Amino acid sequence: MIAQHTLTPVPGTRGWPVALLRRARGIRPGLALSWVVIAMVIAWAVAPSWFTGYDPYEGDSDASFSAPSAAHLFGTDRLGRDLLARTIYGTSTTVSATLLAVALGFFLGATIGLFSGFVGGRIDAAVMRVIDVLLAIPSLLLAMTVVTALGYGTINITVAVGISAVAAFARVMRAEVLKVAGSDFVEAAYGAGSGFGRVVFRHVLPNSVTAVVALAALECGSAVLAVAALGFLGYGAPPPEPEWGLAVSEGRDFLATYPWISILPGVLIAVVVLSTNRIGRSLGGS
Repeated sequence: MIAQHTLTPVPGTRGWPVALLRRARGIRPGLALSWVVIAMVIAWAVAPSWFTGYDPYEGDSDASFSAPSAAHLFGTDRLGRDLLARTIYGTSTTVSATLLAVALGFFLGATIGLFSGFVGGRIDAAVMRVIDVLLAIPSLLLAMTVVTALGYGTINITVAVGISAVAAFARVMRAEVLKVAGSDFVEAAYGAGSGFGRVVFRHVLPNSVTAVVALAALECGSAVLAVAALGFLGYGAPPPEPEWGLAVSEGRDFLATYPWISILPGVLIAVVVLSTNRIGRSLGGS
């Protein structure tokens, strides 16, 4: 009788297509669409010339106030400039200001919340009272106050929006640190002879930063709105520089007759904000 041998598949060589298929089926359409929108915006910011053949500064007087069409998907403004081109080229300014502002708020806020929550006592109480005052002020109003003190310009907008986000990051980081600081493994680290710095950066920080990272994704949407709002009010890049808030502002005098000048860039801002918020909620577990 001839023995029949069964070939045993090597682990990990046959199951991965099924695993990928199951993972793909588990992706929510709204979340996937949000990632597509963010990927498109990043691509616009990195290589705007790949997505439009028009110069954002050069206009055509014969094509002024052209309605959206195949030639000009977003239409043109009063100078005949292609609005889609100005929106795409303005992505770099808005996105870079947003990311830098969130990074500034993240690092300052996380640092304040980390040491305030870990040190505790009167220092923590004093710091939190300052944070409470900042949280009581609307973030856009606080950003306007800071940018008025610093002066107009994209860099100053970035600093202003970043400072307005510090309080939220500090509050969330402190809450996470207070939960972790009383854990058994932190006490064990002290018992093993670890110093203050080692306990903070080796044990407390890695176990506290997850919620703050999720907040950073949510703050990106708020930062986009703040940067665009300040640009709309004239605090940002001066004309004729392309920028999302400025693009909406340039069409406010023509809403009754040529509404696409403001509406289409405004819709883009809303879509980007909703996409970042959706991604932020997914990172936060919801």
